Amino acid sequence: MRIHRPLLEGSFVVRENRFRARVRLADEEVPVHVPNSGRLSELLSPGQQVLVREARAPHRVTDYDLLMVRLPHTLVSVDARLPNQLFQEALERRSLSEFAGMSMIRREVGYGESRLDFLLGAEDGDGSCLVEVKSVTLVKDGIGRFPDAVTERGRRHLRELRRAREEGMRAAVVFVIQREDAAAFAPHDESDPLFGEVLREVAADGVEVYAHTCRITSTEITLDRQVPVMLSGTLEREHAPGAVVLMG
Repeated sequence: MRIHRPLLEGSFVVRENRFRARVRLADEEVPVHVPNSGRLSELLSPGQQVLVREARAPHRVTDYDLLMVRLPHTLVSVDARLPNQLFQEALERRSLSEFAGMSMIRREVGYGESRLDFLLGAEDGDGSCLVEVKSVTLVKDGIGRFPDAVTERGRRHLRELRRAREEGMRAAVVFVIQREDAAAFAPHDESDPLFGEVLREVAADGVEVYAHTCRITSTEITLDRQVPVMLSGTLEREHAPGAVVLMG
């Protein structure tokens, strides 16, 4: 995905609430929109270098979006709106081996008590797949982690995927790690142990679990490498074509 407007370098000041912060641009302190409801506490600290994009519009209360954090070794995209677009672009480029032979039928699919991100269909007409995409920004010791806060909604999505699997559909959750420095993915049990528990349960019941890093520059973001998913700690089996799941 191309970033068409130039990004401005700034220094993070303070997060005022989930979706609003203040950033210093040159000699001016400005309010910015934070397009991510996660805590982001490991990224957004006073003085941290960030990249923002001007987004002036009559209906907005801020003139900028905070899009990236510049760490010494990598850029991190914090825009939780992007992973669905990145997934769709990769699907259309046919660069997702785990969904080979499938194309998108529609987005925002009502299923049970939730709306899931994608319904895919097999191009040969043989079956369909529900996909939920999750945004990951936290990396600890080289491992991408999700979530960084309690997510009841995330647990509900997993249970709906399991229900779809029980009803004969393929079902998958894809964790999009919006940075390049993760070698694997694992649930962040320290933030929400129930999410990790449910993820392990639904994986055992046939829900496919995948994780991809992103390649990020100040002008473009693309879905990149598929990395192993660690659900416990011991490599036991291939969970699905192209996805390695570590299970105890």
